[in-house]
Amino acid sequence: MKDSSKPELNMEKIVSLARRRGFIFPSSEIYGGLSSCWDYGPLGAEMKRNVKDAWWKAMVHDRDDMVGLDSAIIMHPKVWEASGHLSGFSDPLVDCMDCKQRFRADFIDSKTCPDCSGELTQPRQFNLMFKTFMGPVEDNASIAYLRPETAQGIFVNFANVLNTSRKKLPFGIAQIGKAFRNEITTGNFIFRSREFEQMEIEYFVKPGDDEKLFNYWLEERLSWFTSLGIRKDNLRLRQHQKDELAHYARDCYDIEYYFPMGWSELEGIANRTDFDLKQHSLHSGNELTYFDEETKKHIVPYVIEPSSGVDRTVLALLCDAYDEEPDKNDTRTVLRLHPSISPYKVAILPLSRKEPVVNIARDVYAKLRRFFSTSYDDAQSIGRRYRRQDEIGTPYCVTIDFDTIEDKCATVRDRDSMRQLRIPVEALMTTLQAKLNGEPFEVLPPGGKHWLGF
Repeated sequence: MKDSSKPELNMEKIVSLARRRGFIFPSSEIYGGLSSCWDYGPLGAEMKRNVKDAWWKAMVHDRDDMVGLDSAIIMHPKVWEASGHLSGFSDPLVDCMDCKQRFRADFIDSKTCPDCSGELTQPRQFNLMFKTFMGPVEDNASIAYLRPETAQGIFVNFANVLNTSRKKLPFGIAQIGKAFRNEITTGNFIFRSREFEQMEIEYFVKPGDDEKLFNYWLEERLSWFTSLGIRKDNLRLRQHQKDELAHYARDCYDIEYYFPMGWSELEGIANRTDFDLKQHSLHSGNELTYFDEETKKHIVPYVIEPSSGVDRTVLALLCDAYDEEPDKNDTRTVLRLHPSISPYKVAILPLSRKEPVVNIARDVYAKLRRFFSTSYDDAQSIGRRYRRQDEIGTPYCVTIDFDTIEDKCATVRDRDSMRQLRIPVEALMTTLQAKLNGEPFEVLPPGGKHWLGF
């Protein structure tokens, strides 16, 4: 169920904040934009990178059964023949004979155009892959495709990774990368676009162990989203019905998030069986198997695939973190982002642009930015600067004022509670590090005296 403690949220508020504060812009905006394509601005680029870093750390660096891969976007055309994308990766489409608009046939209830009531053509299949050409001549021999998913790059490299990493089953190959789908129905901001980024794992297991490890990954992936601060009430698991399952899948669940448009897929977790490795073995003539030391036999592993979208994760985090609360005669907008995801961890706010306040502030900024992504903000009143940092999700603001000259302390303000505390400048780094890492608030600053944080 929806989190009732938060204000009613619509997508327009998220789009407005993202555009206004430099998270996400329409692509090619000065030329009128390009439908369902988006550019990440200064804050969005930082946030998106933080999401990918958090995923890579949790899925690769913190585990001993996972290795990484970065495969090419353009692959041999036979890859998509083996995977079934050339023949089966399509949507049924109809065209209006009057206004020439195109629609997915399964989204149309009537036999007439929903825009102009004109006559529609008979449905025909439309492949969703972007076609391109390799080399200088545009002929059939040079046709290639932009990958519609990152998974196939992992499957065709299975033997390479196995032979070089010498991993034992079960083990996984993780990849983050761009994928492209020529979607007809797009929308809801960055939820569905033609160019997107995936965070994907192919986890290879012994046949017979697949059901147990499938359930393990359901819990593991749910836990990762809540570790980033997403509310449990806004997440749910939905099992695919038999008529929804892909031809290769034994079972599949979606982790759904309660977006402003309702419950929608955030991540898919599928039991792909041994379909992909067998298909590529058949079409390539190369045996993609694993030698089981216990049975002394070659086996074709089953695959559990947790696959999430970077862009959808960014959108879910923005939606979940967005909050509004009364602020005297106004409303305070706050992005309560988890510190690991926030574009800036700390903002330095000098109360004066004059010496020596500005000199101290610049010195603090130079030192802290070596450890945290740090912003320096000296424009407008201190109240406006606090609100600006609240709205972009900065967890802590450090104010350097005239008293700092005498007491060598700075004021640290917490984003969520708005509480303020004077802390010795020399203790800023250790105190902020402890808070951002979720460590106990009690720190020992230079001088040997205990200092209690918030």
